[in-house]
Amino acid sequence: MPHLLERSPIEAVPVQLDGDERLARNEMRRQIARLERELTELFASAFPRKRIEWDVAPAGGPRLLGIGELEEIRDGLANRIADVRGVLGDRAYVETKNRELLERMIAEPERFKWMRISNEDIGEPGCQHWHSRPRWGLLGMLVGWWRVKLSSGCPL
Repeated sequence: MPHLLERSPIEAVPVQLDGDERLARNEMRRQIARLERELTELFASAFPRKRIEWDVAPAGGPRLLGIGELEEIRDGLANRIADVRGVLGDRAYVETKNRELLERMIAEPERFKWMRISNEDIGEPGCQHWHSRPRWGLLGMLVGWWRVKLSSGCPL
């Protein structure tokens, strides 16, 4: 009965690769690793931002990938990196414009009545927001006394 509990070693199936194919596969794996590292660096650099797709499609189950499949993975990663860079570039442009708008709003709150800018709008973490509102309620609104009020942050 103890012989049933013993595991027999799994024999490896020998794979014959000629030198050129082996070099090509090694180069493809090196390029894929570099692209995955670059995608990871993009993710880390854009951390507080939300709603950006970072997933990479799986290659399937455990198997030896051919050169064609490795090329598909590499090309998919390159396209994904280009898409993420485009999204991050667009977001950086919008966040820069929102920071400039916030500076103008703080300088002249009466020109930006009832405007509200959040930390997410300028690419910062947290729940704070700036809101242009009249000082002393209705009286301040009638007299034209406006100010920018910064919220205290996230509610409990």
